[in-house]
Amino acid sequence: MLEKTPTLSVSNDDAGPAQSVLATGVWQVHALAECGKIKSLTAVLDSLKPRAGMLAWDLTGIESLDHIGAQMFWNAWNKARPPQLALSPMQEQIFARIEQAGKLQVTAPRKRHFHWVEQLGGSLLSFFEHLTGFVKLIGIVSEDLWRFAKRPRLGPWREISANIYHAGFQALGITALVGCLIGVVLSYLSAQQLRNFGGDIYLVDILGMSVIRELGPLLAAILVAGRSGSSITAQLGVMRVTEELDAMLVMGISHGFRLIMPKVVALAISMPLLVIWTDAMALIGGMLAASLELNLSPRYFLRELPDAVPIANYYIGLLKGMVFGMLIALVSCHFGMRIKPNTESLGRGTTTSVVTAITVVILADAVFAIVFSDVGFDF
Repeated sequence: MLEKTPTLSVSNDDAGPAQSVLATGVWQVHALAECGKIKSLTAVLDSLKPRAGMLAWDLTGIESLDHIGAQMFWNAWNKARPPQLALSPMQEQIFARIEQAGKLQVTAPRKRHFHWVEQLGGSLLSFFEHLTGFVKLIGIVSEDLWRFAKRPRLGPWREISANIYHAGFQALGITALVGCLIGVVLSYLSAQQLRNFGGDIYLVDILGMSVIRELGPLLAAILVAGRSGSSITAQLGVMRVTEELDAMLVMGISHGFRLIMPKVVALAISMPLLVIWTDAMALIGGMLAASLELNLSPRYFLRELPDAVPIANYYIGLLKGMVFGMLIALVSCHFGMRIKPNTESLGRGTTTSVVTAITVVILADAVFAIVFSDVGFDF
């Protein structure tokens, strides 16, 4: 190993003050990394850099040279061959490639003065493209639902049941926890304000209306969009990456009837049930907080709740849950089917799906608030 150790020696010529540099050994990355050799050799080469053009360089004694070692010499030569240089044929090829690579120049990007206009136009075109695809998806699901209604015995019952289990039953824990905590927080904050005006008895009205009409369906939808919506998009995206979707088409299996429609039906069934569950947990949490903060007994809370919240609000909440579930499933399937067969598109599509689903749910909730503004209130 000693004779293969990379070495660098500088000697004076007898004829004059000129000096020669002789390199020997193995100038490859594994040899240079041993015993800190790369640091010491780099220091020597840096000291020779100012007068590299006046020295005579002899690299024929090097047994083997790779691009790492050659680059060290090239940097010491100020990225130009010195006048006096002795190389072997193999070394000549390596330095020729390094010299050719150094001549490559990256062209500066052209300055665009109306780049924001291009971005705006591209965003609008992308929005309308997604909107058109979403409308087409609704049409496909409608056709599949009609086909399912005509022949229910041939329908994808197993897929519907599996999606109800994954999107509904497995979401009971997180919806119960979040609903209960929201009920506690809302009850405490409302109690602090009502105590100032002596309106403790109105806590039931505030908590009941806000939870049953708005917070229950919205909380359940947001949790399902983040949990089940991302799962649906990722599932379809992985099927695209593994070419399972193409295999289904080859076998004559419809994507809409076997993949999309069961998820839409399952979420349309699961979401109203999750809304009922979330409402119950939020009201229980608010009832316990009211009992501790305002000394309102649970019996009084349960007795006043039916009078404080008209039954129409309950039906509106269930209708919201069904619509939100269908929208979440459609948005998730829309982005899942548009994922390209690569991991980058899978991650970006899943993120976009969750954000879009939550945004669509909030927009739909605003539409419900406007349409049913005069419904569910006792005047």
